[in-house]
Amino acid sequence: MNGITIAPKEKSPSGVLEKSGSSSIDIVEAQGFDEKATKKLVRKIDWHLIPFLSLIYLLCFLDRTNIGNARLDHLEKDLKLHGLQYNDCLAILFPFYIAAEIPSNIMMKRIRPSIWLTFIMVFWSVAMICQGFVKNYSGLMATRVFLGIFEGGLFPGVNYYLTQWYPRHECGLRMALFFSAATLAGAFGGILARGISEMNGVGGIAAWAWIFILEGLLSILVSFTAYWVINDYPSTAKFLSDHERVEVERRIAADHGNLANHFAYKYVFQAIKDWKIYIHMLICMAGFCPIYSFSLFLPTIIKLMGYTANEAQLMSVPPYVCACVFTIVASWFADRVKQRGVFMLGFQVVAIAGFAMLAGTDRPRIQYAGTVLAAIGIYPQIPLGLAWNGNNIGGNMKRGTGIAMQVMGGNCGGIIASYVYITRDGPRFIKGHSLLIGIIGMAFFLTLFMTCYLRFENSRRDKVERETGSSYTDDEKREQMEYADNAPWFRYTV
Repeated sequence: MNGITIAPKEKSPSGVLEKSGSSSIDIVEAQGFDEKATKKLVRKIDWHLIPFLSLIYLLCFLDRTNIGNARLDHLEKDLKLHGLQYNDCLAILFPFYIAAEIPSNIMMKRIRPSIWLTFIMVFWSVAMICQGFVKNYSGLMATRVFLGIFEGGLFPGVNYYLTQWYPRHECGLRMALFFSAATLAGAFGGILARGISEMNGVGGIAAWAWIFILEGLLSILVSFTAYWVINDYPSTAKFLSDHERVEVERRIAADHGNLANHFAYKYVFQAIKDWKIYIHMLICMAGFCPIYSFSLFLPTIIKLMGYTANEAQLMSVPPYVCACVFTIVASWFADRVKQRGVFMLGFQVVAIAGFAMLAGTDRPRIQYAGTVLAAIGIYPQIPLGLAWNGNNIGGNMKRGTGIAMQVMGGNCGGIIASYVYITRDGPRFIKGHSLLIGIIGMAFFLTLFMTCYLRFENSRRDKVERETGSSYTDDEKREQMEYADNAPWFRYTV
């Protein structure tokens, strides 16, 4: 498989990373951060990073998917959309969103995150506001293109950014807290759309247009604060003391095991040639496809169960609230036990059960219960999957590229999702629900394969290490830093 078997030397008694030429790190290790101090430090980082990152992703996801709420306020009728034109407007966003992801992560590495994230947020907010003033199909298509270009960099960028602050087995919960904003966006989207619907005709503007304009204005107001709120890296974070900055960097270095963290395009190509990342791309696609289908069409699905448009807007809230709770709790447990695959397998089964309930009956109560189960099953898969892939990619630049590739694959699911629920298949949408069951089933078997493979590969490397002697020294690890996760001492998260 990955047969690098350089003979190791004896491990130092302390078992602690010793970085040559880094006396400040040695001093911190001598002074020591005990468990209590470390928890306090991590909580401090959490409070300064996660709330604002979650807020901007909530706004990003809301701006991307609020078209599903706007549809109930006569968007199609006013813009004279017919046939598959509404679905085309959903789908056109995703090719441009996908194309922006790897270049955006490279820009995150080349310039400061506070500058880059502020830049893309301002411009997607402008695109969102412009979407409220379109008059026809062509105008809506054009604004969705620009929305995709500028939103594309946020999700992979923030997931990469988090890996610069947290060790691998702390990333999962933080990614879940960040991604839970998508579930809150669904909940708030329904509530906001219900309130904004009362503005129909104000200023001669339709309710669906006010949804785009007001939510875009909210995004642009938040974007004006992003430059000052976002902390770039631990080494420059003003909220950390010098002592804390060194400790954060030491924890990351110890976790990454001296793997290459400098900028070089060869690490981009390492990621492109890694077959494991392509498996994660497919799993992510099979996760995002039902999520986008759900978020773009849930108000319509609920309305066609026999409820009014306003009732459907409000009834779309509870499934997202349940999904938010399970997304956070599942990732917390996964971090605690340092496993991802088994949790993903469980949630994939729950998602299949939910969509089966939607497809298998015409009773509104059972169908609605199916939407709740489907939401609980699909949303936790994304932060679990992203943390899993990020945990198993060695080296800073390769990890950034690999995460962007994974999210690119995931957002290909958005293109499929745009055509899962076709108007002519309503009100039951049996074909769409069945298609999603098949896609999630594919993810189940790919997840099972990766879980088994990674366990096998870890066992193989353990066996080689036992046969050749003790652990690798820090000098030997530095000699092999360019091997990334193919380094023989690297162990995968299962």
